[in-house]
Amino acid sequence: MSRPVRRRLAAGALTALAVAALAGCATASPTASGGSAAPEEKHEADTRVAVTHDGGVVVLDGETLEQIDQVALGGFLRVNGAGDHDGHVFVTAEDGFHVLDTGLASDTVEFTGEVFEAVAAGHATPHAGRTALFDDGTGEIRIFDTDAVGTGTLPEIDTITSAAAHHGVAIELSDGTALATIGTEEARTGVRHLAADGTELARNEECPSVHGEGALKGETVMFGCEDGVLLFADGAFTKLDAPDEFGRTGNAYVTDTSTIAFGDYKTDPDAEGYLLSKLVRIDTETQELSVIDLPEGVEYTWRGVGRDGHDNVVVLSADGSLYLLDEDGEVIDQWSVIEPWESPTEWQQPHPGLRVVGDIAYVTEPASDKILAIDLHSGEVSASAVLDVVPNEFVVVGAAGH
Repeated sequence: MSRPVRRRLAAGALTALAVAALAGCATASPTASGGSAAPEEKHEADTRVAVTHDGGVVVLDGETLEQIDQVALGGFLRVNGAGDHDGHVFVTAEDGFHVLDTGLASDTVEFTGEVFEAVAAGHATPHAGRTALFDDGTGEIRIFDTDAVGTGTLPEIDTITSAAAHHGVAIELSDGTALATIGTEEARTGVRHLAADGTELARNEECPSVHGEGALKGETVMFGCEDGVLLFADGAFTKLDAPDEFGRTGNAYVTDTSTIAFGDYKTDPDAEGYLLSKLVRIDTETQELSVIDLPEGVEYTWRGVGRDGHDNVVVLSADGSLYLLDEDGEVIDQWSVIEPWESPTEWQQPHPGLRVVGDIAYVTEPASDKILAIDLHSGEVSASAVLDVVPNEFVVVGAAGH
């Protein structure tokens, strides 16, 4: 068994990590995990929305959806909340993770100059005051204090090496140990638990095609597999099998106030398009997994599910409606919000997306260049805007955003 290496690098040494090695599959999907503490009082009520498009990122006021500013950056862009107090985001580009200041605390929208270079930048996972960045092209994991971003200088970094490059994810837990996926370019098989010095404490390789993670109440962590889910709690792994021979979960929809997790669920490996009609529900206390059949005609993509401030599930359906489900998976409300739409032929193509912050659901409609904010108590549109770009991925940061 090869032993992982965990070491601390000075910020100036970081560029040496981005060697031109193996090319990874840059298909990271949104994941959820517990963030750091609430923002400082001086900008407690503010939120910002960072929207990617072909050529850059537009930053909007989270309440009014008025455009605050925009920044330019080439190539296909992805965006993740940094999880820090001051509303920074990671913009994933061809050369790595760029830190963008949304102006939440500084009132200035700009790239800070910090670039965590990567061969193939993948998942960014903030949790318990620490952030893990995964380079799919090398298998390198970089972990640092979440609130250390935004200074213009790269922070002090701990690194973990993987045995092989793969499309993976990692998360550091509150006790300083870490969970990191196991895999190669050809196959991903499971997760390992590492001590702070890099020593392997445990592993489970019963999770084929492992993808996505989410940290729940009590710091139970969920990973998706193509035949169920893998749970980690109290130093031990537990595999929960799907009822179908192929029952893939690749994205976790969780909160840090509930022990119930939801995930996307796919039963046909040969299905065309990206629309799904089932969810998987995991009770992490009883360690039970069940499949939720959505109402007839309700289909979603991986970017169309969220959890609200009451731990309910919100689904953006291709019929143009938002569906509100309780934690048992029962539909408790429904509102038509955008026009019906079809599955993208490639996952990178702009298509409607959803982000839920407290009791507000943010929805994009690329066909009309729109973004909407919907009150989940009433279904009413509280704000809307027509952008001068076609929106693709987006994230909401602020007091309720992490």
